This record gives sequence, C-alpha cells and structure tokens, in this order.
Amino acid sequence: MVDLSPDLKSRRLPDLTPQFEYCFETRVVTGDVLRMQYGAGERLMVQIAGGDISGPKLRGIIIPGGVEWPTYRPDGVGMVDARYTFKSHDGVYINIRNVGYRRASPEIMKRLNALDEFVDPSEYYIRTTPIFEAPPGPYGWMADYCFVGIGERQRECLFMRYYMIT
Repeated sequence: MVDLSPDLKSRRLPDLTPQFEYCFETRVVTGDVLRMQYGAGERLMVQIAGGDISGPKLRGIIIPGGVEWPTYRPDGVGMVDARYTFKSHDGVYINIRNVGYRRASPEIMKRLNALDEFVDPSEYYIRTTPIFEAPPGPYGWMADYCFVGIGERQRECLFMRYYMIT
C-alpha cells in the first residue's frame, strides 16, 4: 500500500471543466430483431438497416449491415453495444462502436418500446460514449477526442446527437 499525504492535491484539475462541442446528428434505421434469453436478462441482436448523418462537422450515410447487441438487465436497464459504419459525403469510411445505457421507469420503457406514440426524451435516458475509427485526414479528429451521444427514439429511427468533449 502506498501512503500519500493528505496535503497532496491536484493543482489544475478543478479549473479544467469539460466543454461540449456539437458535431453531428445521426438517424439510425434498425431492421430485424432477434431476442435471446440469457440468465435473468435478455440480449437482442438488432440489424442496422441504414440511416444518415448531418451536422457542422460530418455529413453522410450509415452503411447497412451493422449490428446493435443491447442487453437488458433484470432491473430493466438496457446496456447499449452497437457497431456500424458511416460513409461521409466525400467518400470516407468511419467506424463507430457505441456503448452506453438506456433506462426509464417500467411504464415509460413500455411506451417507448411500443413505438406507437412519441415519448419525450426528457422522460428516459439514452446516453453513449462512442469510439470512432477514422483514417488520418479530414476526419482524423474523430479518433483523437472523447465524445458523448444523447438519444431520442421515434417510430422511424433512433436519433443520436454527438458532442465532442474538449
């Protein structure tokens, strides 16, 4: 065990409050869903059918063929785990691995999963911490920063807004 003096404190960390820069929004269209029971929870395999991307730092499409593997714990919290590929408007391929959480009260989650009405995203929580694989060049910055994603589910697609943490 290492003994550290209680007088030893960070010097500048309290001054380094993160800032968030809006980069882009995706509209992810999902396809077929396969449900699997595991232990006390449930695992899904959800195909990514496509979608698009628009924003000040990136425009393009979502390539069909990716997959999301959400797991729903016995307490109802969904653990997001999605991997798919973007193609920018100028032809650059960018991979995303998106992990995070989806949670709400059982009543709200039931309404959200039914997809037959709009549920205000202030009533549920979809947050992710994506990691991007981007080649050097105009989108290399995506592989150099941390990001956070905030989601809104609608019948037609999942909207995700991505913010770079600076």
